[in-house]
Amino acid sequence: MTPAARVQAAIELLDQVIVAARDNGPPADRILAEGFRQRRYAGSKDRRAIRELVYGAIRVCGPLPATGRAAMLRLAELDSAIAPLFDGSGYGPAAIAPNEKPAQGGIAPEWLVEALAASEIEGAEAEALLARAPLDIRVNTLKASRESLALPEIGELLPAPSGLRFPYGTQVEQWDAYRDGQIEVQDCGSQLACLATGVQPGETVIDLCAGAGGKTLALAAAMANKGTLIAADTDRGRLSQLGPRAERAGAAIAETILLDPGKELEALKKYAESADCVLVDAPCSGTGTWRRNPEARWRLTPAALTRYTAAQSRLLDIAARLVKRGGCIVYVTCSLLDYEGKDRVEAFLANHPDWRSEPPQLPLGRERGQGIRLTPYHDGTDGFFIARICRP
Repeated sequence: MTPAARVQAAIELLDQVIVAARDNGPPADRILAEGFRQRRYAGSKDRRAIRELVYGAIRVCGPLPATGRAAMLRLAELDSAIAPLFDGSGYGPAAIAPNEKPAQGGIAPEWLVEALAASEIEGAEAEALLARAPLDIRVNTLKASRESLALPEIGELLPAPSGLRFPYGTQVEQWDAYRDGQIEVQDCGSQLACLATGVQPGETVIDLCAGAGGKTLALAAAMANKGTLIAADTDRGRLSQLGPRAERAGAAIAETILLDPGKELEALKKYAESADCVLVDAPCSGTGTWRRNPEARWRLTPAALTRYTAAQSRLLDIAARLVKRGGCIVYVTCSLLDYEGKDRVEAFLANHPDWRSEPPQLPLGRERGQGIRLTPYHDGTDGFFIARICRP
């Protein structure tokens, strides 16, 4: 493919990404995968270049662009090599019209920029949300140790005790250590969220929002496969991924429970007031993960944020019914909005005056309300809010 043809292909894929963001369609990575399947003539270098163009354009547009062409024109304002490729020749994009306007730049839609600023995420802090994320792994201590594991490349030691960092794009999935379950891809911030639980072998631990099980596997390793570890979630598709992952990692999961929304306590009644720790990795806006999913900021609406905060409060109340005396809830969101972080914990403590906050002692992060906040700018991790709330 010519450079101009790559730009045109990126514009066409951006059109699909924009429609999907507006209509709650598939994520950008899935759109690109399908787009490349349909463009079998595109070689590996073509696909890599097109992907860079698509994500580059997504990152430099604040509000949702009107078209993929407008998004690419915005990128062309910042990359002088792109504008000459709008030459109208061959399979390239049409020439730029004299009055043609590019998409608007910025960090996010205006209402979301204001919400971030109200949570003291602005300036360089906000800009860092759209930088490229490195690739972090967690060494699975059920099978290996960070000190003794031999890998094809040397990783940077992370503050997380089993964490290593590699450059973006490192193909760790092709390594024997990955296939053998000795390593898992997991952001350093996510690893620290698991560290905040302080779980020990022999305890009863519930991962209430387990998803595909990334944190569940980290908890199993921390517990040395001793005790009772329960993984629960309402998403059947994501929860079904945990079984094969646990088998590969050698992780012992006592029970996997598919929850019916609104009837969670019914499914978990045998664990009422029995857990030493309940991890609530709550569904959220994902503002802390924009480095990996930059189009997510186009999908978020004020109404969706309201639904998230309601769900987060409800999940904390459910967790409180599962924790035994002397146990704790560890509340985690990959969001940097106070609505979803410190405000939720403060509301919980106001409604449960006998509970107390014990902010986790972590090697990274800064105090935010009754918890700890990690940010890409200060900590080099995804954005997280982490709080530890204990029942006396």
